[in-house]
Amino acid sequence: MRARIYRPARNAMTSGMAKTRKWVLEFAQESAREVDPLMGWTSSTDTQSQVRLKFATKEEALEYASAHGIDAQLTEPKSRAANIRAGGYGENFATNRRSPWTH
Repeated sequence: MRARIYRPARNAMTSGMAKTRKWVLEFAQESAREVDPLMGWTSSTDTQSQVRLKFATKEEALEYASAHGIDAQLTEPKSRAANIRAGGYGENFATNRRSPWTH
């Protein structure tokens, strides 16, 4: 069985970091999906592709994979860009700004 271990990225639509702290072990799809001719739904006989295991640390995920004979590929997360302003959006409306802010 092939699987990948990764830490999910932050949702681009929010500034929060929810659901990005845990490591995920996700199995690769082994068989192609098929389209049901009557309803048009996609289905697969591979139930392992539906499994997502979550771990607190990268080491726990690697230990689980090695203990169960899973060939896992580790993907390290990328760090956030260093050009993030300290004040953020709220700094636009601060009373002690150096220059006036207008529309």
